[in-house]
Amino acid sequence: MNRYCFALDLKKSPKLISAYVEAHKKVWPEVEAGFKATGIISLELYLVENRLFMIMDTSKVFSIKKKQSYDMNNIKIQQWEDEMERYQKLLPNTLKGTKWRLMNKIYKYSTPVS
Repeated sequence: MNRYCFALDLKKSPKLISAYVEAHKKVWPEVEAGFKATGIISLELYLVENRLFMIMDTSKVFSIKKKQSYDMNNIKIQQWEDEMERYQKLLPNTLKGTKWRLMNKIYKYSTPVS
């Protein structure tokens, strides 16, 4: 299993942030089907102020490029992305065509298992 962590900002509007949170209480089934189809085992979003963190655990078949291709060729996922885009604000230095920024792990602590 692989883990990927991403960051993205939301626009600094309590109303928009609230609407974004509400939308994620009813994620479209096609979006979740896309997770399964591309090898995403679990996906969690965390929010602090207007900053989002996404943590994805994936199977060995997952690749970011395959996921992007799958999404680009799925009309419902594109509609979802268009809807979410009105709430989102890109982080500085985000490359064109990208929203979520992949984060680099810089530290890990694990309790030894006995």
